[in-house]
Amino acid sequence: MAAATHVTAGQAARPAAPGPSRVPRPAPPAIHRVRRRRRPSGEAPPLPRHLATSGKWWLALCGVVLVVGTVVFVTDSVEYVDVADTRVLQAIAELRTDTLTPVAEVAGVLATAGAIHVIWLTNLVVLAAVRRWRHLFVWLVTGLLVVNLTAVAAATLQRPRPFEVEVLGAWSGFSMPSLPVTVLATFLVSSLYSLVPAGRARGVGKWVVCALLVVTATSRLYLAQDHPSDVVAGVVIGVAAPLAAFRLLTPNEVYPVRYRRGRTAHLDVTGARGTAIIRALQDQLGVVATEVTPFALAGSGGSTPLRITVRADPSAGDEDSCVFGKLYAATHVHSDRWYKLGRTLLYGRLEDEKPYHSVRRLVQYEDYVLRLLWDAGLPVPHPMGIVEITPEREYLLVTEFIQGAREIGDAEVDDAIIDQGLSVVRRLWEIGMAHRDIKPANLLVRDGTLFLIDPAFAEVRPSPWRQAVDLANMMLVLALRTDAERVYARARLQFSDEEIAEAFAATRGLTMPSQLRRMIRALGRDLHGDFLALLPYQLPPVPIQRWTWRRVVLSLVTVVGLALAVAVGVDLVGSPL
Repeated sequence: MAAATHVTAGQAARPAAPGPSRVPRPAPPAIHRVRRRRRPSGEAPPLPRHLATSGKWWLALCGVVLVVGTVVFVTDSVEYVDVADTRVLQAIAELRTDTLTPVAEVAGVLATAGAIHVIWLTNLVVLAAVRRWRHLFVWLVTGLLVVNLTAVAAATLQRPRPFEVEVLGAWSGFSMPSLPVTVLATFLVSSLYSLVPAGRARGVGKWVVCALLVVTATSRLYLAQDHPSDVVAGVVIGVAAPLAAFRLLTPNEVYPVRYRRGRTAHLDVTGARGTAIIRALQDQLGVVATEVTPFALAGSGGSTPLRITVRADPSAGDEDSCVFGKLYAATHVHSDRWYKLGRTLLYGRLEDEKPYHSVRRLVQYEDYVLRLLWDAGLPVPHPMGIVEITPEREYLLVTEFIQGAREIGDAEVDDAIIDQGLSVVRRLWEIGMAHRDIKPANLLVRDGTLFLIDPAFAEVRPSPWRQAVDLANMMLVLALRTDAERVYARARLQFSDEEIAEAFAATRGLTMPSQLRRMIRALGRDLHGDFLALLPYQLPPVPIQRWTWRRVVLSLVTVVGLALAVAVGVDLVGSPL
């Protein structure tokens, strides 16, 4: 009761702080605008999924093989195919010599179970090591489908091994289509598209794969392990399936194969994607962009931040200026789902942990929140609109570029900057919002003015706990460049001791952004403890662990799913065939 009396007295003695008004800033440079162009119905968007000519030809050949095989099976005409295959094999058998036979046995080793097993494990290890998860998923699914469907087809057709010709090599099962050749072709093409970068290296790789398939097929025909039609069908199916899968699901423009270091969230904006961004900016916003470059990648883990040079208005006499863009793709939505699932399983509920179901919804929400903050007078970049790069796959959020600004961790922080930062939190409370990601990378300083950026995680009508976390994180960020005593003294001009105590009771460890935690550890000071020591009293820590039925069900489903994945993985590692 005494503590409550003290707080009330402190609040009564302290004058109420006026709400912050819009932070004054120079007008942005005039941007040259051109007439916008509406994409006509039926016109392909930028970065379309395409098979290219070779992919269409391989799919057509695959269709021919399936149609011919079905006709032969239904009309019971397999004897005619057997006669033709036998004549070819007999002609090849006449070329056998004691010298060529050992060579053919060595040449066919690539289609053995041991060699295919090595290719299988090598791809799994390499793709997992470089964390190219989408390619790994497509690789696994394509391999499993081809292996199982080919095995079913062979068991259905039940074609025996070649007759009237001595079979020199080892074999098992039915022959149509050739399972070893089909699987080998599938794995080689999958390895090519998942491990070899596009360009000259992949072009050379295609010839290498072609040579390996020709050598393997020739050896198996020489040893009479397969009919010629078995090998042709196996090669066509084994090449067409992974070729179509990788070109449609992992196009080079969207999911390039690369080995340089960097976060998977940061997409390549050179080549076709960069051209598509420039074209979309002109068509949809009427902005003529001349250059698109990555910007401040170190502080971003959920999008690709870009600095876009645009043509200035010639009539205004300004030089070319810049706008800021955040490129979102389907990969960011998938990452967001896994990230929020993990937080739900580990901590129960940290508020607003429902994932987005599409990249369009994600970018629409951030644009909406940014406009709310701008309309409320908060110092945020002026929103300029959304640009669609490829429908449902990639979108660009365009805002004002705060030229010459520095992260608050690198800027000089005085009492004016401290007051502005605290006023931002107070204004967020007044309009019923929480930023939820207050960290040094999201607070910029330019000419004595503080700017708040990146409201991607902002929440409308959050709980008081979530708002309290914003206050504590802001105070911790401000104390990185000053000290706890100074920030606490300025905070008491706008917040009561009770509100500050609640903020630090709600904030610890997980509720701080990872960048803020790292910088506090690097500082070598317990800033959180310093603020607690300054408080006239402390409140009990607010628990984060919250058990709900949703968390229980998700935990059970995750455990069962992991168990099944481990079982399937062990089985696959044991034998891919």
